[in-house]
Amino acid sequence: MKKTIIAASSFLVAVGAFAQGTVNFNNRVPAADPPINAPIFYDSGAGVLVKADGANFMAALYAGPSADALAPIGAPIAFKTGAVAGYFGTSTPYTVDTIAGGADAFVKVVAWSVSAGATYKAAVDGAKGGWGESTVLKIKLGGGGTPPGPPADLIGLTSFNISNFGGGPVIPEPSVVVLAGLGGLALLLRRRS
Repeated sequence: MKKTIIAASSFLVAVGAFAQGTVNFNNRVPAADPPINAPIFYDSGAGVLVKADGANFMAALYAGPSADALAPIGAPIAFKTGAVAGYFGTSTPYTVDTIAGGADAFVKVVAWSVSAGATYKAAVDGAKGGWGESTVLKIKLGGGGTPPGPPADLIGLTSFNISNFGGGPVIPEPSVVVLAGLGGLALLLRRRS
């Protein structure tokens, strides 16, 4: 009897493992079709966008069966530095336990400044800004079939900003708007002369 229970349990674990979908958690995949190149920026506080870099910024993946039922998947990862600032990625695919391989899933990428919170939720709940998120993407997860297919790429991912204003569009400071207006006025006056 014990052997039968152990064999049945092992079979269910094996079937469950093959049922899970997989996704590459990378925002730069030149070999994807179409290629993915979606660096993440942050507002430096003066209306100037800079690529997020290093352990001061984190990215996480959310996934679910619908756009309204997204949950964190895998561990958050820090951004790369130097020439590859603005990008994150891991060589180990993330597993979506709640959705079968080969099935459609809804996903989004979130990013935040660790100075705004230790987690994405803490950054959002803190209402200080310092966070941003991508649009929700619908992708077909990898891992389906026999043998399991390759992990899915985040096809359709585009750049977004980690904003000081809570993840929305970056709003320039009034001085930047005034300078832009003066520059435009100078061009108009020059054309008339």
